[in-house]
Amino acid sequence: MFRCFSKWTQIRPYLRHPLFIQAMALSSTEPQFQNRLISEKSPYLLQHAHNPVDWYPWGNEAFEKAKAENMMIFLSVGYSTCHWCHVMERESFENIEISKVMNENFVCIKVDREERPDVDRVYMTFIQATSGGGGWPMSVWLTPDLKPVVGGTYFPPDDRYYGRPGFKSVLQGLAQQWVLKKSKLSEQGTVMLDALMQGTSTVADPSNSLPDKAAVNKCFQQLIKSYDKQLGGYGKAPKFPQPVNFTYMFRFYAKHSETDAGQLALESALHTLRMMAKGGIYDHIAQGFHRYSTDARWHVPHFEKMLYDQGQLASVYAEAYQISEDEFFANVAKEILQYVGRDLSDKNGGFYSAEDADSFPTDGAKDKKEGAFCVWTHGEIKEALHRKLPSDESITFADIFCKHYGVSTQGNVDPAQDPHDELKNQNVLKVDGDLETTASQFGLESQIAKKILAECRDILFEIRKKRPPPGLDNKMLTAWNGLMISGFSKCSQAMHEPAFAKRAAEAAEFIKTHMYNASTGKLLRSSYAGPDGEIKQISTPIEGFVDDYAFLIRGLIDLYEACFDSKWLEWAEALQTKQDELFWDTEGGGYFSSDANDSSIVLRMKEDQDGAEPSGNSVSIGNLLRLSQYLDNDSWRQQANKLLLTFHSRITQIPVAVPEMVSALMYHLANPKQIIIAGDMDSPDTQALLKCVHSHFLPNKIVVLADNKPENFLYKKLKILESLEKKEGKATAYVCQDFVCKLPVNTVEELEELLE
Repeated sequence: MFRCFSKWTQIRPYLRHPLFIQAMALSSTEPQFQNRLISEKSPYLLQHAHNPVDWYPWGNEAFEKAKAENMMIFLSVGYSTCHWCHVMERESFENIEISKVMNENFVCIKVDREERPDVDRVYMTFIQATSGGGGWPMSVWLTPDLKPVVGGTYFPPDDRYYGRPGFKSVLQGLAQQWVLKKSKLSEQGTVMLDALMQGTSTVADPSNSLPDKAAVNKCFQQLIKSYDKQLGGYGKAPKFPQPVNFTYMFRFYAKHSETDAGQLALESALHTLRMMAKGGIYDHIAQGFHRYSTDARWHVPHFEKMLYDQGQLASVYAEAYQISEDEFFANVAKEILQYVGRDLSDKNGGFYSAEDADSFPTDGAKDKKEGAFCVWTHGEIKEALHRKLPSDESITFADIFCKHYGVSTQGNVDPAQDPHDELKNQNVLKVDGDLETTASQFGLESQIAKKILAECRDILFEIRKKRPPPGLDNKMLTAWNGLMISGFSKCSQAMHEPAFAKRAAEAAEFIKTHMYNASTGKLLRSSYAGPDGEIKQISTPIEGFVDDYAFLIRGLIDLYEACFDSKWLEWAEALQTKQDELFWDTEGGGYFSSDANDSSIVLRMKEDQDGAEPSGNSVSIGNLLRLSQYLDNDSWRQQANKLLLTFHSRITQIPVAVPEMVSALMYHLANPKQIIIAGDMDSPDTQALLKCVHSHFLPNKIVVLADNKPENFLYKKLKILESLEKKEGKATAYVCQDFVCKLPVNTVEELEELLE
């Protein structure tokens, strides 16, 4: 196999394929147990395929057994890179005694929350409503008709830990209650489900007017109240990136750039992005962002890397560069794309979901540790970077590197952030100062110090490649690929780099080939990389959810604005039409997260929380407004209005919970510009005008290329394009509002004036 690949970047994904890892682990001994999950494709489900628990995947086989035998269901929901999911597996699901209790008393179902966000969303809502919190692993006990009765998150194996009942005790207690109080528990499940239905019902009130700028201002006040002026971020530790906050702050600044509030919005966003990129939450050796920081300083991360973070943060750093013109932000964005292109890219064009937080510290180690792949001892750094400065042999590269990245002889991790001693004597690289300070301390010019640090990082990267790598979740999700398509497309625009748009187009083609049914017009949620490098699918493919449509549609619009191939807008229109057909609530307004055809989903919900990912409803408002401009379709603008009315109370009362939705509201209130470039895509004068447009941060606009080609889909939609031609034989720009255009210009200088 190895002779077929010449580069590490090609080999690495296959060495980390779940089936390859499983085969290596089992090569010396036959597995003692095997359950139904062995036939699944999800890396998370495959991780549990050799548990002694008699796991079922979510589906009719499990439901029918529960009904036929009148047994409670134990539902466990998690994902492959979830640290505490791994802990609960080791402690409880691999425990013979506990597994026996589970198998004898419950039908046990294991769900990958990333495959089935609809299942996760229903029961997480129950957990949050009954406990005030939530998280993963999620553990819920259901009646045979799938109504929730009791739930929680992580449970320790027995009663010795944390002053709370252990998992075994909870299992035994519920098993006994089901025998003695079956009807009462069933009634309790019905009451809980009815309460959830009432509590999550969201409908448009026709008596309300559309939210206005008061909601926009309120969102700013609520968000800025939590801003950490010293360390950056909105809120206290643990600190999450939450790109939706930056998206909002940049758009608030664009509208209020002349005010103190607008300047504060910009300052808070740029400062936070800078502190994140200098902190340990950013991987300074192999690029990309970890999931979140456990401390307020952005230093000690939870080490998993998620595709949805990379896609959104690439977009945000690209916008930061457009606004500030600071190369720092452009470099971070490029490095995110470098990481994704190297470590999360399938050879067929799709993007993988995640890298695990845990890995083996050494070859042959029996137990994984969180962050083992990423951290360094002082001794390792000294040994690897022993080269001396030619100008002063008393100074080594290690001295410079340790100073710049905060490396300490005893490790730089606060024990309070390392409760399990996994990072003892280890260093998580971070930058507290800056390049100039480091260079000055060693009497170097900044450019020399920069070159030395880059060489040090390259050396450490080569060493890290030899370590046991973290697990790779090679599941490919349409929604997250959509976010990454946006990331590559936004970077292509801001940095005038066609290669980024090309990579985004490859991912879009991948989805169209492997995760889209042209005959039905429906998307699939997921696909999987097989051990042979081919794309695999499960026996009953999971159809797409509203997030899959919304995120991909936005990615396609962003891709059009990067490459101006109108076929992407044509597909976006078809997908928006299908999304409306499958998910739109014709009575109450808004999009349900799942369609009505799956009877196993006991509660259809409308997501309206913008958190680690934006909600499908928030993104859809922006999509409808942009598409209404591109396609001259006023019905979609009216539909966007209906969405704003559906979530009126959320937007006006707690806008900080829906910053992406408020960003869409700002687009609605702005009377967007239409910037039309008449010219040939490949001609230098056209490229110069497009470069001028993309050099500006203009969130409330669409950009159209009028190339006078018959295959350009937009000529069927925008009749105005037929009358907009090149002037004096040169590429010409038209800046319009409501498709009423100012005088055309054909120089960059004149276009600059119009855009300013």
